[in-house]
Amino acid sequence: MKNILLLVGLCASCNLYGQKKGADFEPIALQCEHLVNPLGIDVEQPRFTWMLKDDRQGAKQVAYQVIVGTDSLSIVNNKGDIWDTGKLMKDNILVRYAGNDLHALTRYFWKVTVWDKDGRASSSGVASFETGMMSRFNWKGAWISDHANENDKPAPYFRKKFTTNKTVKYARAYIAAAGLYELSLNGAKVGKNILDPMYTRFDKRLLYVVHDVTAQIKSGNNAIGVILGNGWYNHQSLAVWDFNNAPWRNRPTFCMDLRIVYTDGTEETISSGRDWKTSSGPIIFNSIYTGEHYDARLEQKGWDEADFDDSKWNGVRYRSAPADLIVAQQTVPIRMVNTFTPKSVKRIDDKTYVFDMGQNMSGITKVKASGTAGTVLKIKHGERLHQDGRLDQSNIDVYFRGDKETDPFQTDILILSGKKQDEFMPKFNYKGFRYVEVSSSEPLDLKDLNITSYFVHSDVAAKGEVKTSSKLVNDLWKVTNNAYLSNLMGYPTDCPQREKNGWTGDGHLAIETAFYNFDGITVYEKWIADHRDEQQPNGVLPDIIPTGGWGYGDANGLDWTSTIAIIPWQVYMFYGDNRLLEDSYQNIKNYVDYVDRISPEALTTFGRGDWVPVKSTSNLELTSSIYFYVDATILSAAAKMFGKQDDYEKYDRLSKKIKKAINEKFLNVSTGIYGSGTQTELSMALHWDIVPEDVKTKVAFNLNKKVEESGFHLDVGVLGAKALLNALKNNGYEESAYKVAVQDSYPSWGWWVVNGATTLLENWDLDAKRDISDNHMMFGEIGGWFFKSLGGILPDPEQPGFKHILLKPIFPKTLDHSEITHVSPNGDIVSKWKKNKNIVTYDVTVPANATATFFPPSNAKEKQSMALEAGKHRIKVQLL
Repeated sequence: MKNILLLVGLCASCNLYGQKKGADFEPIALQCEHLVNPLGIDVEQPRFTWMLKDDRQGAKQVAYQVIVGTDSLSIVNNKGDIWDTGKLMKDNILVRYAGNDLHALTRYFWKVTVWDKDGRASSSGVASFETGMMSRFNWKGAWISDHANENDKPAPYFRKKFTTNKTVKYARAYIAAAGLYELSLNGAKVGKNILDPMYTRFDKRLLYVVHDVTAQIKSGNNAIGVILGNGWYNHQSLAVWDFNNAPWRNRPTFCMDLRIVYTDGTEETISSGRDWKTSSGPIIFNSIYTGEHYDARLEQKGWDEADFDDSKWNGVRYRSAPADLIVAQQTVPIRMVNTFTPKSVKRIDDKTYVFDMGQNMSGITKVKASGTAGTVLKIKHGERLHQDGRLDQSNIDVYFRGDKETDPFQTDILILSGKKQDEFMPKFNYKGFRYVEVSSSEPLDLKDLNITSYFVHSDVAAKGEVKTSSKLVNDLWKVTNNAYLSNLMGYPTDCPQREKNGWTGDGHLAIETAFYNFDGITVYEKWIADHRDEQQPNGVLPDIIPTGGWGYGDANGLDWTSTIAIIPWQVYMFYGDNRLLEDSYQNIKNYVDYVDRISPEALTTFGRGDWVPVKSTSNLELTSSIYFYVDATILSAAAKMFGKQDDYEKYDRLSKKIKKAINEKFLNVSTGIYGSGTQTELSMALHWDIVPEDVKTKVAFNLNKKVEESGFHLDVGVLGAKALLNALKNNGYEESAYKVAVQDSYPSWGWWVVNGATTLLENWDLDAKRDISDNHMMFGEIGGWFFKSLGGILPDPEQPGFKHILLKPIFPKTLDHSEITHVSPNGDIVSKWKKNKNIVTYDVTVPANATATFFPPSNAKEKQSMALEAGKHRIKVQLL
């Protein structure tokens, strides 16, 4: 074998194995606002995206045309009465609408035509989107509630009977709520979403949801049913976070329009108002934080059906709108995504059973049970067991301050009717758990008890896959994704049990793992809007978002609340979409300006520091100042992008000033040591590009030496866990980085897995006495690092959204093969390799309309990079 990289060219009409294939191409995967055929679009300039399906070598789009109109047949015939871009000689796959003004409550159709490199055209199918209210003044319904106050426990039920005598063309239910709701029509739940609408700063911005209910409208008599839950709006349970004292707290309320369009062209709207009726029901208590209590004896069968007798129900009352801003929930919904049945069951006694669901998760449990009327079942959830097999909640109930008898933590209560097999599943709560303990006030035979648990989270589409010859790597990837999904509930949380808080640090530390693995852009656009709502006039942000007021303390600094800059930037990197960065520009600027005002010497201690380290403590001023530099750098780049020249020059100077101040105070140039030389201090300086070029080699050597001295074990907290593997890998120490990543003894990520963890933990030490949640995401960088290392798949900041792909894979000595896939905006990127002694066969798929550059790792004999066009490529790499 010659000392070269060998590129095997593939003919345009053959795949990797020489099989013939068709040369068809077409635009596919059409989305509006990053959603498929969405309802309730409230923005004036929605974004359109698509992919080019074309497997030919060098496939690319050289031009496109987007047409939008109100008639689908006209769109099929290439006529758009609303917008027609004409043929534009561009390769864009993301464009912003720039046509005539869009009208509220209107269905639009669109398609895209693309031209390939040979000048041939191909059109997509027809996609659609519907605008929503677009203004609070387009609502016809009133905000209504029952006559109870915020301290009353039973959930309110509402109903409205109406009649239709015409043929329905289509029908949409628009519902906004302060609190949570479940909507039903004619006795059947509407849609598959749960826990709608999502948590926001309720006194500033409320979300409404649009449902297609065409199929559920009957000819003749109909009935609408609505149940309201407390959610985060009326937090009755007590915890250290003071959500019960939130400034918005009140009895839940809702506003609804059911808009029906008939085939004869007429329409009518059934709206919430005084003609609705209300009653209590079997949900006698509900808390998003602790649980739900259900008395099956109080069920009113058929309460949401047209022929129900509601003569004993009460009238409703009007309420003022809780916020002026009521906007569509333009994000993927929360759903019950996976189902789990018990892997084992342990009978404690004739009243108590413990079920192992086999997976730690965020979710809910459905219980079917039979027994004597009034029998009380307590359905308790947790992550650990005592030695006697009973449920142990001591690691997660530490911040609960409520009454454990009347409002037990992570516990549902079911009171049996005695008339039938009762079925209960909470509507307005979720928990973090692996084990479920059911205890009964009366003896209960296991044959009379059936439970099923559901993994509940934002239903984001998978975008990444890791398959290697290492079981530990594969398990770590799965475990990380389980933790990530467990902490995605319309906003990223720290843990699904103890807190459910949107800790900002956890959110940005795991952001690359998030985007390599899942299509989460709409979740983060919603969450950064929450940031904008919570930001103080002086620029300060709380470190949990949303918040009822907690989190504006002295430590809510840069290492946490840099989310305001880092997440919009990463959205731009992964999606090539700068809308979020543009929308948040002034907020980033206000934040950086605030830190600048309190940091006249460009150094700051504003932050929490390297949270939950193994043993070594890192300098707070160093780590916080590094994030100050990161934010200023992002801001200067954004200013340049948006043509704000004065801002660009100002914040470019600021970033350089910060970098200079850090190096002058913390870098010993002669030794190549930052601070006291901890893994965190050295790796953060390298990872975030603080180190001067002429000192990088020395600093990286010291970091590697530090890692070798620890036996390739971690000695970091959350900030170091983000930086360490990247700093080693990107500075010539790929083998050391991999050894740390797959270490399976304490302290390491692998230590958790070999000890049976199915999600990431909060503490490296399994025997720690505090910070011991078993489902946390703050150490989640590991899941994304496999894409950046074994796959080597990286976005190019100069051509973001993987328009140009940087391929920098590593080939560790102890790994035989690896296949990493990421679905980029242009399509599937596949980075696959297999070793045979010192020869690596590297197979790459570059999606149509993209290019790539392959950079050999440091242990390759040939160091020259290689440009790759779209298509499949095989590269032979000889290792040293």
